Amino acid sequence: MQAVAQHRDRESFMRLYDHYAPRLQRYLLGLGATPGAAEELVQETLLKLWLHAHAFDPARAMLSTWLFRIARNQYLDSIRRDRVWAAMQLDLDALSLPEQAAEQPSAGEAVDETKLRAAMQALPERQARVIHMSYFEAKSHRQIAEALGLPVGTVKSCIRLAFARLRAALQG
Repeated sequence: MQAVAQHRDRESFMRLYDHYAPRLQRYLLGLGATPGAAEELVQETLLKLWLHAHAFDPARAMLSTWLFRIARNQYLDSIRRDRVWAAMQLDLDALSLPEQAAEQPSAGEAVDETKLRAAMQALPERQARVIHMSYFEAKSHRQIAEALGLPVGTVKSCIRLAFARLRAALQG
C-alpha cells in the first residue's frame, strides 16, 4: 500500500487488486448487491484506493477495514440512488417528524404513508427495532449490535431483510 501511495506503483496496486477484489465482491454480494452491481462497486472501491492511497493511515485502521468501509459506503450510495429507495427514504423521513410538524399530505402521499406505516408494523419485531435504531436513532451497525447483543452480521441481515419486505410491500 505504501508503494501505491508514494510511488503510484502499478504492480503493487495489481497485487492489492488481485487480493481484495474477490473478497470485496463476496462482501457486496452478501450485502445484497446483484453480481453486476457488486463487480461495478468493487471497481469503484479499488479506484478510490488508487486515487486516495495517500489518505490511508495504517495507524487508524487495517487496509482491509478501510477498503471494506469504502465498499460499504459505495453500496449504500448506490442504494440511495435507487428510485425505490429514494421514495422510501422520503416516507421514512416523514415518519420521523412529529405529527404536529408534518404538513397535511395529499391523497397520494397519505396512501403511501399509510402503506409504509402498515409495512413497518408488519415487520418482525427484531427487524422493526433494527430499522428504527438505524434510521431514526442514527446508530451504526456496531452500536445496534452492542445494544441488542447481536452479531454485526445479524444486524446487517435484519436491515437487508427488512428493506426487502418494505420494498415489496410498497411496490405491491
